[in-house]
Amino acid sequence: MLDPFKKFTKQDIKAPKALHFRGLTCFAAISTLLTSLDWLTPLNERAWLQCGMALLLLIYLPSTYQLARLRDNAKRAQTERGLLLGDCGLIGIAIVLIEFALLPSLFLAIAVQAHSFAQGGKKPWFSANVTLLAGIALGCLVHHPITVTHTELTINAASLIALILYFCAYVFCIRKQLTYLQLENNKLIQAHRETSLASYTLSKYLPRPLWSAVTSGKVKGVVTEGKLLTIFFSDIKDFSRLTEEMEAETLTRLLNHYLTEMSRIVAKHGGTIDKFIGDAIMVVFGDDQSRGPKADALRCVIMALEMRKRVQKMMCEWYDQGVSYHLQVRMGINTGHCTVGVFGTADYQTYTVMGSHVNLAARLESAAEPGEILVSQYTWGMIKQAVICRDKGYIEIKGFSKPVNVYQVADLRRNLGGRQTYIEEHALGFSMHLELDKVRNYDKEKLLQSLQKASEQLKDTAIS
Repeated sequence: MLDPFKKFTKQDIKAPKALHFRGLTCFAAISTLLTSLDWLTPLNERAWLQCGMALLLLIYLPSTYQLARLRDNAKRAQTERGLLLGDCGLIGIAIVLIEFALLPSLFLAIAVQAHSFAQGGKKPWFSANVTLLAGIALGCLVHHPITVTHTELTINAASLIALILYFCAYVFCIRKQLTYLQLENNKLIQAHRETSLASYTLSKYLPRPLWSAVTSGKVKGVVTEGKLLTIFFSDIKDFSRLTEEMEAETLTRLLNHYLTEMSRIVAKHGGTIDKFIGDAIMVVFGDDQSRGPKADALRCVIMALEMRKRVQKMMCEWYDQGVSYHLQVRMGINTGHCTVGVFGTADYQTYTVMGSHVNLAARLESAAEPGEILVSQYTWGMIKQAVICRDKGYIEIKGFSKPVNVYQVADLRRNLGGRQTYIEEHALGFSMHLELDKVRNYDKEKLLQSLQKASEQLKDTAIS
């Protein structure tokens, strides 16, 4: 399978193999040198130079081929660029030795331009042309050309055949490479689909902040830090007893349905599921996409209220399906400074939230009655303007040396309207908690008199 995470370079998707065209160009130069000789007359100095140059090219080509093969992949591209410059220098000398015959010289020059530009762009092309001119200059020092217009039919034929072969081979290799790239592209598309599917599957098992860091390649950038977070815990009361009494298939179906519905509500309100612990759920607000401590705390409470309503509807749905067990969910919420980050060993790590405020949220959930949502005093202070809460006073919490003041969430103020049975108001010098559903009939008149008396005294008092 093609590695979908490999970064391709110019060497991975370059022109057809350099050795093929180096060979064609060098053989074209050799054939031009040999066909330009007059074999019926004794060889003169120029003829000997042409024969020597042809022999040098015959030795040079296989030698450099072996040299390129011995180099590893990391250094092969650098070696090919060096050999390209050597080719250009020798071809420059060959152009001088064939007396600048028009068609052969033009073909060799075109071959140098095409091959050098295909090797990497402007920089190799410029270096190749400089080396070609240097080879021509060196050739002029060795042999002084008589004319620059000398041309013969045999030389032109050899050059024309070489030119046709060169470009036919080039087109063939380009076509072959395009076919290969198309196959590799199809593999890459398939690998991308498989990777996307695997990524989607894996995303279900990682917290959202950690998943974002993994997919963006910034895992090392995930640091352990302190944040002001709102922590939510919930569990199903007496769930362990249900595991003993219910059949495994029914229990699995029921639990998966419950966790799926709760997860949907968490996502709706922007929370981050830290973990599932059996039937228990731990949710964090403020670590990812925080809207501020107060907004995070309010979102968490609204989520808990919606969860409670959804569980009540699920009870009816399960009862209609023949499940008579009445699941009762309890919840605890706390806001405070926590430590969030990656914890674990070199072999196993997890992204989670730790601290005493996390423990307090878990303890509040354990202390809650079925169907009850308990919040700490700090959380209550952030949500009291929008949420009706009943003060439950101080309770002993395991693991904490002092009693903790907790509040029971009733509902959102906007949802109660005229049916509001709990009224609370707080101001400097004034505090009132009124639970209408708990007021006894024989205390009603007494309370009304107290409220009227307080109202009259407040009206008659001049407040500066």
